[in-house]
Amino acid sequence: MISSEYCCSVFSQVIEKYHQLNDVNTNYPWEFDEQDIHQMLSKKSWIDTVQWHLEDIIRRPDLDPQEFIQTKRKIDASNQDRTDLVEKMDEWFMQQIQNVKPTDQARLNSETLAWAIDRLSILMLKIYHMDEQTQRKDATVEHIHLCNQKLSILLMQKTDLCFSINNLIYELQSGKAIMKLYRQMKMYNDPSTNPELYKPTK
Repeated sequence: MISSEYCCSVFSQVIEKYHQLNDVNTNYPWEFDEQDIHQMLSKKSWIDTVQWHLEDIIRRPDLDPQEFIQTKRKIDASNQDRTDLVEKMDEWFMQQIQNVKPTDQARLNSETLAWAIDRLSILMLKIYHMDEQTQRKDATVEHIHLCNQKLSILLMQKTDLCFSINNLIYELQSGKAIMKLYRQMKMYNDPSTNPELYKPTK
């Protein structure tokens, strides 16, 4: 099994790699094996990092309408890729604990391990970009001060989330907690469940 510290290390490496290239159209730069948890974590972080910058782009007030539409569709596709990968990660985690017998007092954790790690991936991006704001040479003293305050809170949140993830891993491995896999079942991306996609066109 892995640890939250291991996840943070992978996420940091991926975020740094992306910002060396700094292009949302850059393809994922490494091989990918969906049975390898390291590679799943890496791909997950890459998807999140690219999407972070797509979300920045789409908020530009001068963005051409056609580019806005294309960017929105990239974000929708990215969200689906992210969801699919998180669910594959949860399948991997379930395999790791399949032989663990839950105790009689085992609690059901409402959030799966992979979705908790998903939050950690996003948090690492927030920390990276908030730290970036504290180093701006073109920003006011007030802006730098405010971003430093926010950065301190994000780092505290990272400590707490890492502790919670590690505790959940321990509980799952020792049978003190169980988790169930509930698929996201996003209906708007499915042509068979989104009325705007399956209804006859006029």
